[in-house]
Formats: sequence, structure tokens, C-alpha cells
Amino acid sequence: MRVLVAEDERALADQLDTALGRAGYAVDRAADGPSADLLVRTERYDAILLDLGLPGVDGLTLLRTWRDAGIVVPVLVLTARGSWTERVLGIDSGADDYLSKPYRLEEVLARVRALIRRAHGHAHPELQSGEVRLDPRHTRVTVRGVDVTLTSHEYRTLACLMHHAGRVVSRHALVEHIYAQDRDRDSNTLEVFVARLRRKLGASVIETVRGVGYRMADAPGSPEPDA
Repeated sequence: MRVLVAEDERALADQLDTALGRAGYAVDRAADGPSADLLVRTERYDAILLDLGLPGVDGLTLLRTWRDAGIVVPVLVLTARGSWTERVLGIDSGADDYLSKPYRLEEVLARVRALIRRAHGHAHPELQSGEVRLDPRHTRVTVRGVDVTLTSHEYRTLACLMHHAGRVVSRHALVEHIYAQDRDRDSNTLEVFVARLRRKLGASVIETVRGVGYRMADAPGSPEPDA
């Protein structure tokens, strides 16, 4: 899945970038309010980590304008402003969760997982489709209980499809979810990732919806694409 880290403190942004990358996420970064606003309005994200003290435009102002514009991406506020009144203000402005600095990276990752899970209607911390199980806590994938080793891009492709269980995910949406903003997004490689997943997980695990995209084959639900 793909997340945005909007944080102007370079050391903190580096730590979050590294931790999220190791956890299987594609990560984009913004060091000021205008840059964060541009990325959120032009790119697809599964979650946003937002510092309130951004230069240019502060985090609360960004949050309010995003919600007013109908942007519903889950937002985890990370801030040094820790009083209960500020937490209430942040949540009332549209934040989905709030974490005061200093924080532990393990807790940040847990809260991001929970936000993404709830946004896609999943109650259980593990995702399952037929005999395939995906554990975002440990970036672990198993088939019939046997561990399967995936590359980072294979994992992101599978995670996106499993989070959208029951829906067709368009090729365009998949490419945007598995690549960070500064990476070369070659849509032809998506077919390579899907082919590798089929070899590792089973040929019938991922269904091709011709001319549209892909979905987990045994997942019931709407045939409409997640464009």
C-alpha cells in the first residue's frame, strides 16, 4: 500500500520512511504544506501521516481543506502538540487518529495498519482470500499455512488486491498504489508481478478481468472496478 509522510523534520521523516518501507509500504514525502497539498490532490494514498507544524500551510488547515474537498484518505496526525484540547481539535478537523511526539515507530505502524484496515472494512488484523493469508503486521504471506517469499512489489500488489477483496482493481489503480511518486511507473511490469504471484500462490488465485484489471478470484462482490 502507499502512504504519504508530511513531516518537515528531516530526521523524523527519514525514520518514518525507513520503517514504513521495511513494513512493505511505498512511501512519498513532503516537507511543507504546499507540497503535501499538491501530492494529496494529484496522487493516490492509502494513508497520510501528517505533522501539524508544517511550514507554508499548517497541518490543521490542510486537513480541513482536504475534508471540505471530499478527500477521505485516512489521516494519522503526528505532532508535538499533545494537550487534550489540541487532540480534540485535530480529530474534529478530520483526523482519523492522533499520536503525540515522541512516539515509538512500532505504534505508528500499528495505527497505520488499523487505519487502512478500517478504511477497507476489515475487522481482523489478517487478510484472507481462500487459502492465502496476509499478515500486515509481519509482512508475511502464507498459502495453506506455508510461508511464501515475495518481493516488495509482489507484496504490495497482493496487499492492494486483498484489501480490495470483492472488487476489481484497475491496472491504473494498482500501479499507483504499488509505486512511490518518484519511481518509474511501468505498467507493463504489473503483468510480471501478477504472473509471479500466480506461480507462487496458485494459478487461479488472481482473476484477470479483461480490459479492466484484476481481483482475488474467490472474493465475492461487485464486478465494478476500483478505478
